[in-house]
Amino acid sequence: MSGPLLLGIRHHGPGSARAVRAALDAARPPAVLVEGPPEGDALLPLAADPGMRPPVALLAHVADDPGRAAFWPLAEFSPEWVAIRWALAHEVPVRFIDLPAAHSLAGEPPGQPEADTDTGTDAGRDADTEAGAALRLDPLAALAEAAGYEDPERWWEDVVEHRGAGGDPLAAFEAVGEAMAALREDHGDGADARDLVREAHMRQRMRAARREFGDAYAVVCGAWHVPALRAKTTATADRALLTGLPKVKTETAWVPWTHRRLSRATGYGAGIGSPGWYRHLFTAPDRPVERWMTKVAGLLREEDRQVSSAHVIEAVRLADTLAAMRGRPLAGLSETLDAVRAVMCEGSDVPLALVEDRLVVGDDLGEVPEHAPAVPLQRDLTRSQRTLRLKPDAAERELELDLRKDTDTARSLLLHRLRLLGIGWGEPAASRGSTGTFRETWRLRWEPELSVRVAEAAVWGTTVLAAATARAEADARAAGQLGEVTALAERCLAAGLTDALPVVMRVLADRAALGTDVGQLAKALPALARALRYGDVRGTDTAALAEVAAGIAERICVALPPACAGLDAEGAAELRGHADAVHAAIGLLADRGLRDRWSGVLRTLAGRDTVPGGIRGRAARLLLDDGLLPAGETARLMGLALSRAAAPADAAAWIEGFVGGGGGGGTLLVHDERLLGLIDDWLTGVPADAFTDVLPLLRRTFGAYEPGVRRTLGELVRRGPGAGPAAAVTGSAPPGFAPELDPVRAEAVVPLVRMLLGRPQAPADAGAAAEAAAEAQERQAHGEREEKAGVGR
Repeated sequence: MSGPLLLGIRHHGPGSARAVRAALDAARPPAVLVEGPPEGDALLPLAADPGMRPPVALLAHVADDPGRAAFWPLAEFSPEWVAIRWALAHEVPVRFIDLPAAHSLAGEPPGQPEADTDTGTDAGRDADTEAGAALRLDPLAALAEAAGYEDPERWWEDVVEHRGAGGDPLAAFEAVGEAMAALREDHGDGADARDLVREAHMRQRMRAARREFGDAYAVVCGAWHVPALRAKTTATADRALLTGLPKVKTETAWVPWTHRRLSRATGYGAGIGSPGWYRHLFTAPDRPVERWMTKVAGLLREEDRQVSSAHVIEAVRLADTLAAMRGRPLAGLSETLDAVRAVMCEGSDVPLALVEDRLVVGDDLGEVPEHAPAVPLQRDLTRSQRTLRLKPDAAERELELDLRKDTDTARSLLLHRLRLLGIGWGEPAASRGSTGTFRETWRLRWEPELSVRVAEAAVWGTTVLAAATARAEADARAAGQLGEVTALAERCLAAGLTDALPVVMRVLADRAALGTDVGQLAKALPALARALRYGDVRGTDTAALAEVAAGIAERICVALPPACAGLDAEGAAELRGHADAVHAAIGLLADRGLRDRWSGVLRTLAGRDTVPGGIRGRAARLLLDDGLLPAGETARLMGLALSRAAAPADAAAWIEGFVGGGGGGGTLLVHDERLLGLIDDWLTGVPADAFTDVLPLLRRTFGAYEPGVRRTLGELVRRGPGAGPAAAVTGSAPPGFAPELDPVRAEAVVPLVRMLLGRPQAPADAGAAAEAAAEAQERQAHGEREEKAGVGR
């Protein structure tokens, strides 16, 4: 054929990739032009490097704004990748000819890091008007519909992917080019002005190639562009389209990509539905269906499903039979999945979903050579990953870290520093099997977009440590609320940013001194308390936090009682939550005087009538749990709160604060029938007109209990608290409890409790405990002798 060899392809199409390789082998062009940004020409030789393993992507971003970036992904079965590798293998010049990223990124608004549609796809153009919009989203759909197919993927498999080898390697490109020309005659250019500009630049690059190599060069581009590249236009007209385009300075690099990011489910414009299946079709030397079924069987066996060789044979037969019944030349993805569901999955879609996720899509992650161009921060991160043996993986996995080990501590520091930089490679997860502070669990998953995040974070420093330190200092100065600074201080401790802590602590002290909002102070204290209690697991110094934490706690103790007056229901609920958080935080601080001060605040709240019922009830409960409120005083406070003089809504709120919100409130009522009786008496005396108002609050309170607790409470209420057989024997004590506490038996447990807590007892205490234990044993033996004597009588 005369003129350049125009190879119109479908991006990421294995059939197109095979056809491109065959056409290049037959034509042997002196140069190959590929759709892509010309800024990547200098990086093309790396495609032949042994360390380069697709899927990869060419990343271009604005030099001073890395967040404005675009990707040009390439898989092993991408026709562009095949053309590049062919040219490098045959020592033929290869160049990109699409519109430079300097122009395309200049027109992208900030905050859009993924400009996937800039890949020049035949299916990824976004039309500016509705005219031709559906066509531009997938022009293959129009061809499939014209051929009588409802599914474009099935049509493409039948006419391209299932074509046998042999014959004219250029015939398919001629047919696709003619089809696209007919579509563009009917629908025009899709009203996308960007395509007109891009195609003008491609023609200009083709004119330059003609002057250098003659007319025999090859062009590999999206099939949609072939009619425009064949059109007779003048260089003057094309230059006019390119004149005055905005331009920015850009930088380019190769980055790893994943099969999952090639799928349409991620929003990628040129995405395909089954990248794992397409890779299999491209790499399988023969018998693709049989080899695919073997892969499926291996995956299901790894998941402990019973799949034998007979299953594989039967699945292959069924797939071939379905293809014959449906009039298809070979079994495609739909036939193989139907066969897998029927034979290997026993009709269940649950294991089939696993096959679709792991094999049809897949989590393959590409690799880029270490010497490839990259920002200094990326190089430092790569070195750290290699030193700590933390290989990036596209599949999600959990990582258990023991912070008592140096390597795991270093891994933890790296992951915390990356999170502070906004590079979410790892996310903390709940640890399984241990609640110790020396253990961390992380959920790791590397996404291609993280390469952009690394480039963005490079403005803070050339190493992960330096960048995280600078970012923490800047975030501290820019923080708008006290809670943000305390959370940042906790993250700095977890990340080991000792150089950033002085700045963070100075800002924290200034904000704490000026803060007057009790809610903000209450939000700030828990993070400081956790840092003081657990920060030394990594060996970091937390002494600087103690003074600030004590100051915040003192201010809360002073400001909380006045702040509780005159609150509505919503404000009272919020402040009650703050009281819970402060109580837990002060319990972590090793300051006995502060704990006593806080206990006094709770006593004030529990006995002040101007405080909302929910807060009063919660304060009484916290004191009771700490053993600071005698049973008689607890009953007195409840009796006052539930008296007939109290408003029903306020009394219901007191109950919710005292026994609601989890924390064993139901168990408390089960074992203290006196409190249950007070609630029962109050509830039966609520007027009918007020009962409807308090019912939702009570249902929310008691509905949170465990089913067994609710059942026991129901039985106690049905027979009447204190009226059962057990109560008749033991007086007012609940079932399983003596009327009074036995101090001798209780003292016998103290040595064991001290041993569990790691607090050795003094010799005098040990002697007293031994005597108490001996006396308890003697009492038990005496009771057994009395029981035997009674049985004898």
